[in-house]
Formats: sequence, C-alpha cells, structure tokens
Amino acid sequence: MIRTPLRPLARILEARAKGENPDAIERENIRLRHEEMRDRSRLRAEGRLLVLGMMFFCAFTLIGGRMGVLANSEPSEPRASVAGAEILAQRADIVDRKGRILATNFETHSLYAQPQQLIEPEKAAQKLAEIFPDLDGDRLLKDFTGKRKFLWIKKKISPEQMQAVHELGEPGLLFGPREMRLYPNGKLAAHVLGGASFGREGVHAAEVIGVAGIEKFYDDRLRDPAMGHQPLRLSLDLSVQAATERVLFGGMNIMNAKGAAAVLMDVHTGEVIAIASLPDFDPNDRPRPPTTGNPSDSPLFNRAVQGVYELGSTFKIFAVSQALELGLLNPSTMIDIKGPMRWGKHRIRDFHNYGSELSVTKVIVKSSNIGTARIAQMIGADRQQEFLKSLGLLDSVPFEMVEAKGGQPLLPPKWSELSAMTISYGHGLSTSPLHLATAYAAIANGGTMVKPTLLQQPANQLGPRVMSRQTASAARQMLRQVVTEGTASFGEVPGYAVAGKTGTADKPKERGGGYYNDKVIATFASFFPAHDPKYVLVVTLDEPVETSGSEPRRTAGWTAVPVAAEIIRRVAPLLGLRPAIEPGELAGITLTSN
Repeated sequence: MIRTPLRPLARILEARAKGENPDAIERENIRLRHEEMRDRSRLRAEGRLLVLGMMFFCAFTLIGGRMGVLANSEPSEPRASVAGAEILAQRADIVDRKGRILATNFETHSLYAQPQQLIEPEKAAQKLAEIFPDLDGDRLLKDFTGKRKFLWIKKKISPEQMQAVHELGEPGLLFGPREMRLYPNGKLAAHVLGGASFGREGVHAAEVIGVAGIEKFYDDRLRDPAMGHQPLRLSLDLSVQAATERVLFGGMNIMNAKGAAAVLMDVHTGEVIAIASLPDFDPNDRPRPPTTGNPSDSPLFNRAVQGVYELGSTFKIFAVSQALELGLLNPSTMIDIKGPMRWGKHRIRDFHNYGSELSVTKVIVKSSNIGTARIAQMIGADRQQEFLKSLGLLDSVPFEMVEAKGGQPLLPPKWSELSAMTISYGHGLSTSPLHLATAYAAIANGGTMVKPTLLQQPANQLGPRVMSRQTASAARQMLRQVVTEGTASFGEVPGYAVAGKTGTADKPKERGGGYYNDKVIATFASFFPAHDPKYVLVVTLDEPVETSGSEPRRTAGWTAVPVAAEIIRRVAPLLGLRPAIEPGELAGITLTSN
C-alpha cells in the first residue's frame, strides 16, 4: 500500500512561495489519514458482525430444524436414551443345583400409542378392548381423543396379541422391544425366586430388576454384565421342590389348614434343598401386596421365613439337650411330673396324665410340659437364653432372601423364671420354621451349627459347636423314640428311620391378646435317617383340623406328622437315599452257620 506523505515537498515549496504556513498542510493530511483509518475499521467491524450474525442464524436454524425432527419422530422417554443393548440381556439366569432353569429372560414387545396419528380412534379403542379384555374401552377412547401425544397401552404382550394389533393397520399403534423375566415352572419355588419387574424403561428398552426373594437379594449380581453368562446356581433341587410342594398342598387341603410351610435342609452344609410356603403365587404374574388386613393372609407372605410362630413342644428337646450338656441329668434321670405345676397364679398342665414321674427320655417321648418345665428350672433363665441364642433362635436368620429380615423372633419382654419354664415347651417365644430347621440340624449333625443357605456349597460348612457329640447322640435317640413309641408314630417311613418331635401350639389372636380355643399351629421337626442323619425336615400347618374320626383332631401327631412322613417317602429316593430294609423271617428255612 502506498501512503501519502504528510509534508509533500511540492506543496510545502508552493505554500512558502505564497507566504502560507506549511504546518497546515501536515495537519490536514493527518486528519484525512485518520478519517481513512476510521473508515477501514468500521468496514472491518461491520464485516465481522455480519459473519457473526450469519453464524447465529445458522445455529438457530439447525437447532430449530432438529427440534422439528424430534417433535415429529417416535416419542421416547428421556431415560430411554440409554442404548437398549445396555439394558436388555443383562440379567443372568437362575438354575437349580443340577443346572435346570428356574428363571431366565424372554424376548417380547410392548404396545404404545401416538393418539394424534390414529386414523380411527373409536375403532382402535374398541378392538384393543377386545384383544386385551382387562383394558377399559371407554378409557382408551377418552385418551385417544384427548390431547395426549404418547400413551402406554401394555408393557408386555404375547406374539399372538402383537399380530392381532398389527392386523388393525393403525399407524398410531406402535411396538417396542422388551425383555421380560420368565419363570418356566410357574408357581414352583415362587417364594424363593420372588419375582422381577421393570425399573428404568422407555420405548426401546426396559431394565429388569428383582422385587422380592432371591431375585432382589442378588439383584446387583444378576444385573452385572460381567456375570451375564454365569447363571446363579441355587441349592434347590427342582424335583425335590416339586414333590415337597405337591405333598404339602395335598396335606394342607386334607387337613383343612389355612396355610402350610416346609423346610428341607442338608444338616452338614446348611443347603436348603426345598422350601415351600402355601398358599403361593405365580411370579410370572405377581399379585400386588395387600394394603389392608393381615399380611399373612396374602399369598406373597412366606410362612417358612417370615412367619414367626410359637412352635410348641418341638422346643422341648433343646431344654433336655442343654441339661444333658450341663451334666444336670442323664436320659434315665427321673423327673417329677405331678400336676398341675403351680407358679403363682399360673398353672402348667400336661395334655394327658402320665403319673407322678417320668424319665428324661419319656418326658420327650410323652411330651410332658411339666417335666420340661422342671428341667428348665434346673437350667435357669440366663443359661437357657444363652443356649437358645447359640442355636440361632433369638435372631433373624442370615438367609439369602430379603424377607428373612422380617422373620425376627418374638421374645418375652422380661425373661423371667416363668418365661424360662414356658419357653422350654415352646410357649412365649415365636420363631420361624427356618429357625427351627437350623437348630435341629445342629442336633442331627453331631452338635455344630450350620448357616442355612440357598446357594450350592462345595463342601460341609460346619460352624461353632453348641453341644458335644454325646449330647447330640442322646438327643437323637430320644427323638427316634418319639416316632417309634411316642406322639409321632405316624411319622415312620419304612427304610428311612425318621426321628423328630411334634409341637402343637395354640394360635394367638390378632387383636385383644389371648389365644384361640380351636385354632393351633401344628409342627413336626424331623431328620432322617436317624442313625446317620443327612437331612432335616420341618413341616408346619396353620389351623389344621383332621376330620376323619368322630371328633375333630388338631394336634401335630394327627396333622403335621402324616404330611411330613409322606414328603420323606417321596423325596428320600430323589435325594439318593437307599432304604435300609431289614430282612424278614424266611418261612420254613433255618439259617445255620458254617
């Protein structure tokens, strides 16, 4: 660029010749140069503003266009922006101890509507109500003709339903992919599995989360992508579980019971092979939790884990075992049972008159309340409480179900000497059938605690010792005699040498305190085979009544015991136990030695 000099020589000489001031020429040139610089700066600024304005215009045009595209595209909830693959197929299968499927995933579809895209909303509402009888056609029509732009119709539909909707030809009825939890065995092991539902969900994806049972307890593990191809293997045996539930259901109906529960546990590993609660439900169509009434009336209530009951005379063996362990008596020690036994205004009576005294073994065989209360007096309240705590009967069971925390035992407000006497025969302390099975497992395995578990264990999982082997052996022999000579005579299963103890407890009233005169909780706690116990089985019936005789019978010996015996008869072969059949006499043949 050529710049004009501020003091051009020709003009300076000319101005001097005319007698003019040459500095005026320089000032004028400076002024003109500054005006020129301002003009250039203004032009540059105007250019920059024009470019910036064009950039803003393009940006707003792009954003507006994108908003228009989104407004006219398929509606989607904000959380559905997560890729479907990250939500689907992330929940691992659940299998039994032999690898058989208990819970898996199933691909299906959801149905939603864009009411503004419906051509014939009246016809669509009518046809959808025919395809899905649980839908209200009038409500659908109101939604279709209103101002809504998006409407969920069904979160899960079958392929047949999808085809029927597709044949309607309505562009405003759309499908979204879904992956749902499927329980192929229906009601089988329903309370263990619990069920699953949708968590985060949108049009193109849905997150499956556990809502109860082991599905909720191991929710994080089942949803972990790193564990997606490793099924959760349970300790349950599908065949044993099915047989247990089938027999328990039949027994509950025959005995006219309101509900029933059963727990079958390995005494050495703590593995729960079968656990059932009736009435039950189908986890594929899990009912809603009740908002009124007694929670135990709901099929969702797990009687084996959540139900805490006074389990009656099944507790008597604990008092005797502790007295044997302390050296206070032996199986043949005679106990004064003259009654009624008085303690202040309270009276303790036996169900039958057994005379003036019984041996410790006969106290268990005959199920004497007075005899057990006498033994509890020898032990004392403090030592009794400590022993029952070591058996796990005073705390909730550490079990892989979220419902287990609700099975907190109900303890007396003050553990007095009278409380010790009544608790010794199962009155005044409420626990769950799972608690009882765990405590009986300690007697059956030789005196060591096991932790009940729903996971398959590689080996024995014996815990701390709570009684000596000698005490446990003596207790097992007494419990065997209860079946062969005592109140559980219907519990004998040929070839499997059952041992156990009956318990019949009056049922407490829901309101006002006290007990019903004609309602009981009947329980039979058993293990088998008695000479080398492998499994413990606890069966509990709620309000049973056996009516085959001239008078109704409610005691456990008539109700819970036959049901438990039938369960053992069915499941023992499935567990691989061979019956020990003793040879009978051979007619007309004399055996001689060589």
